[in-house]
Amino acid sequence: MHRVLPTLTLLAATIAQAHAGPLAYVSNEGSGTLSVIDTATDAVLYELPAGAKPRGAVISPDGRRAYVSDQPGNRLVVLDLAARRQAGEIPLGESPEGLGQSPDGRWVTAAVEESNEVVFVDTRTMTRSFAVKVKGKNPEHAVFSPDGRWVLVSAEEGEAVDVIDVAKRAQIAQIPVGTRPRGIGFSPDGRRAFVAAEMSSEIYVINTQTFTVQDKLMAGPKSNGISVHPDGRRVFVSNGGDGTVSVLDVDRMTFVATIPVGQRPWNMALTPDGRKLYVACGRSGAVSVIDTETQKKVADVTVGKLPWGVVIH
Repeated sequence: MHRVLPTLTLLAATIAQAHAGPLAYVSNEGSGTLSVIDTATDAVLYELPAGAKPRGAVISPDGRRAYVSDQPGNRLVVLDLAARRQAGEIPLGESPEGLGQSPDGRWVTAAVEESNEVVFVDTRTMTRSFAVKVKGKNPEHAVFSPDGRWVLVSAEEGEAVDVIDVAKRAQIAQIPVGTRPRGIGFSPDGRRAFVAAEMSSEIYVINTQTFTVQDKLMAGPKSNGISVHPDGRRVFVSNGGDGTVSVLDVDRMTFVATIPVGQRPWNMALTPDGRKLYVACGRSGAVSVIDTETQKKVADVTVGKLPWGVVIH
């Protein structure tokens, strides 16, 4: 026993140290893979096949599964992260894009372009449960509010954000915004949502109690991705037109910094502590890493071809 215990202890320590920080999962639509980055070291640990053209991705609350939308495959790919293999697939409809996940992990939402609907997948049964038609054309993102009551949907050709009441399983409001809305992010308390309108290069601030626009700001050229800091005081906006990320001071409602990153920055994610921001830069084939305290880029991590988005768990 005295010989076995140290061996088991060493094995447990080795497993625990396999990665030191949360993991960033990057969907690469050009290479059909999911790159997995250790956020403590900014090293790619491994890659997983994730369909022909993976776009949106979410990770189950327990960290055991990844759900990835395969756009030409019209399906949700389910990955077993421990076994590092595909564990299933669920039909979604033609051309699924961004994914969302309810706070309790029960629902995964997929914005489905061609049918102009949001599909709800029940992760308890691993089946498509229901779909909600939206008024906006070509929906791209479908994002849950922090309390799970609402799903906000941005539609590329809608010039509006659609609001779905999850309990009613129906659209209950539509909020006009600028041309080609894309990224959506909620404040931690859920009272505000921030929406990037790409072609008008604007950020819209939505009051989620009244579902009205309470503020509008000019952002960088072709603003598209949104990440809200956990403290709610800063919002990061990726600008595809000039390869930058803008930093919005929420208290003053003004942009306070512009950070150069890679080419065509797209969707982004923050580490849980808010200290690092990971930006998918499609044309660079890399993820730019920003230190949010110094507001400077600290690394470019090479991933697969045409990275589309990042999710961190």
